Amino acid sequence: MLAPTPPLTPRVLIRTAASPSTKEAAIREAAQLLVAAGCIDPAYEASMLRREEVANTYLGHGVVIPHGMVDDRALVRESGLAVLQVPGGVAWHDGQDAHLVVAIAAQSDTHITVLRRLTRLIQDEARLERLRTTTDAAEIAAALAEDAASGSAGPAADLAQRFTWTVDYPTGLHARPASAWVEAARTSPARIQVRHGAEVADAKNLISLLQLGLRAGDEAVISAEGDDAPAALARLKAVVTGLSAGEKAAAARAAEAAAKAAAPVAGWNPVDACQVIPGIGASPGLAIGPIHVLGPTEVAVPDEPEPLTRGGDRLHAALESTAAQLKALADDTGRRLGKADAGIFKAQADLIADTDLITLACQLMVEGHGVAFAWNQAVERMAGQLSALGNPVLAARAADLRDVGRRVLAQIDPALRSGHALPDEPCILLSPDLAPSDTAGLDPARVLGLATAQGGPTSHTAILARTLGIPSVVAAGPGLLALAAGQRAILDGTTGRLYVDPSERDLASAQAWHESLRATQEAEARERGLPARTRDGHALAIGANVNTPDQVPFALSQGAEGVGLMRTEFLFLERGDTPDEDDQYATYRAMLEALAGRPLIVRALDIGGDKQVPHLALPKEENPFLGVRGARLLLRRPDLMEPQLRALYRAAKDCLPADAPTGKDAPLSIMFPMITSVPEVTALRAACERIRTEIGAPDVPLGIMIEVPAAAIQADALAAHCDFFSIGTNDLTQYALAIDRQNTELAPEADSLHPAVLRLVRMTCEGAARHGRYVGVCGGIAGDPFGAGLLAGLGVHELSMTPRDLPAVKARLRAASLTELKALADEACAQPDAASVRALDRSEAHR
Repeated sequence: MLAPTPPLTPRVLIRTAASPSTKEAAIREAAQLLVAAGCIDPAYEASMLRREEVANTYLGHGVVIPHGMVDDRALVRESGLAVLQVPGGVAWHDGQDAHLVVAIAAQSDTHITVLRRLTRLIQDEARLERLRTTTDAAEIAAALAEDAASGSAGPAADLAQRFTWTVDYPTGLHARPASAWVEAARTSPARIQVRHGAEVADAKNLISLLQLGLRAGDEAVISAEGDDAPAALARLKAVVTGLSAGEKAAAARAAEAAAKAAAPVAGWNPVDACQVIPGIGASPGLAIGPIHVLGPTEVAVPDEPEPLTRGGDRLHAALESTAAQLKALADDTGRRLGKADAGIFKAQADLIADTDLITLACQLMVEGHGVAFAWNQAVERMAGQLSALGNPVLAARAADLRDVGRRVLAQIDPALRSGHALPDEPCILLSPDLAPSDTAGLDPARVLGLATAQGGPTSHTAILARTLGIPSVVAAGPGLLALAAGQRAILDGTTGRLYVDPSERDLASAQAWHESLRATQEAEARERGLPARTRDGHALAIGANVNTPDQVPFALSQGAEGVGLMRTEFLFLERGDTPDEDDQYATYRAMLEALAGRPLIVRALDIGGDKQVPHLALPKEENPFLGVRGARLLLRRPDLMEPQLRALYRAAKDCLPADAPTGKDAPLSIMFPMITSVPEVTALRAACERIRTEIGAPDVPLGIMIEVPAAAIQADALAAHCDFFSIGTNDLTQYALAIDRQNTELAPEADSLHPAVLRLVRMTCEGAARHGRYVGVCGGIAGDPFGAGLLAGLGVHELSMTPRDLPAVKARLRAASLTELKALADEACAQPDAASVRALDRSEAHR
């Protein structure tokens, strides 16, 4: 029967107990209702049938939404809905049966409201089941008219159960706490809303909550009705108020960081006030230039219509894949940084699961647009709404939505992955983070300096920046990315600060400082070929950290006397498969030939921790830094260890002269990473001896890395079975201080000049001395002139570093006496903390 309904926008006509025999008959019947009501021109019926030929309008759970072609919208005279209730169902598409046929005649954006209501309705299967058989047309009309309150479209009245809360989050309701609200609200079937003034939001909808723009001090009324309403409201209140302490603590930390940023540092300081963004110095030097915020380039998204079912499947698969990506990111971030930072990715996952966003994308697909185009348009419309609210926090959420939207877009069509573009003018580059491959491809002539929101000072990206000689700051936080492109800035990679919009006076001062540093560096460079011999005649061996043969000439040109660390894991990291024995042999032979008899220390494969190789299919570990890495992996994977050792001994047999020197002057030495015990060393030595004998190769010195406190503490026991030690101060620092070096919050405290680390270095040198072994250092502080002096005073014999650090380190050592350096080292070991140790550096560079 056809029943009248209350006035609605759009107009709704409902026929219950209909029984059309086919899909076409159902569409014609619904269209006739709209024609009779004056909503559409009779020709619109044909348009509705044509739509079905190009797209499946089945929305889900027995609900279908037939409507006309976009080009025929002029045939709609008045917005309206015609609803056929078909209790027995009618076959619609590929086995799908329709029970509610909701024919849409929409002017303007009325259809968006309808689709939002329908999308919410189909999530309530029990209610849909009732609507299929009810004889009360008003019940169907009520369901179609019902809006979960969102933005200005919702009613301003509160629900039956309520509480009032004054926002005490210092930065207002932003994505992370809002995501927690949504998660709590969704555990209940009750309807829950949040009202601020006349604006009302669905508590189960993240974007709707964010659009309220709640700031500190605003009053919000949170109310609920329906089953479980009192308990649901109590649970949500506990979450809302329980987050306050954490939000206040985060704001306090931010204020403390801002205060620290304003304090003078040992280096260049501005005279006039300007914005200061603190981070961690990763590559020394001063850069002055315009800012360029590295973001994805605009990608033209083609509109390629396809059947709605296939498009829906592709969108669903893309959303699922992106959600899995975000979960993996959240898990990794939670392990390294804690749940608070992992919440960023949880919030992003909630953004792409937003009902309104998906509904809008589906509606655009139903209109005949391609899935990629529809998704991109939906994201841009939602992000535009957030940006238009004038709230900087919500503007950042708009950026989050666009960012995560691009992730989905790349899953829909890999050809739409965003690239990066640099301006023609040399710039200071700002980025969320850069992959090592991206960093390696930077042109120092175009990139004056680099600052990343994430990352750590010992990451591969930081190491590569030092290699390229690009002043760099890492872990500067998300505020970095909110800076406007084109602003002038000064980046200090030594102190880890970015100064934004400095005065002309400060620009001139920084330029003068920069020129002074450059003059000093040029003077050091002119003498880089001289040995690192102290004033009282003590010589230290100086090597370079390199990965490939083509890097050797530059290292030698900077004053390297050999290679103190060849990281062989780069042979595995930079390709999609495992290099075989012959591939590795060719590389090792080329290294030996490039060095022409100078020392080469090759580190056996060091995989694990922050260096994962997908093609090795290693098992996932909850804490890879404390798992199977380095020597532990080699002993468990002879298929990785033995080809490498065979390649090294073959290179030794073919390249080393019979009278090759030994000790630290040996042309080839092998060292093993992540050693913690004597049995590991004896097992590795036995494997080396077996392979050496099989090949008929000469003996080469075999050493170990000292990277964990256990190895430093029992250095005397290990030295009895080794020819040398090489201290990896980056890992030794993280293990000694129990700080993950990838943790951006704790990274400033992971300082290798901490007295505890220095004492472990001294213990290592003392243990080695009992057996006449030499000790090298290939970690980050070897390339710090002040740190290098301390290491020499502690008893280290050899230092290896990034090639660009060589001239300054050699110059500092030549300017000192060993007696002075020993006294300095003793004083440093007696300090209470790393900051006090660094305060002992009284060099001119820190005037």
